[in-house]
Amino acid sequence: MVARVILEQVSKRFGDVKAVDNLNLDIRDKEFVTLVGPSGCGKTTTLRLIARKEKVSDGAIYFDDQIV
Repeated sequence: MVARVILEQVSKRFGDVKAVDNLNLDIRDKEFVTLVGPSGCGKTTTLRLIARKEKVSDGAIYFDDQIV
């Protein structure tokens, strides 16, 4: 089980479009996190990055202390 998820300077580009731009997020064990924002702001892309369904363009994602 993962105790911590860290997004460090994470960006995702699709061609010229930046879907996620320089996101920093630290989710610790037992925290409840909600992503809220308007359509097209990168919520689903962020979840897909955490789930490793998309590759990060820049930055890093860690599960505990392991980079993924």
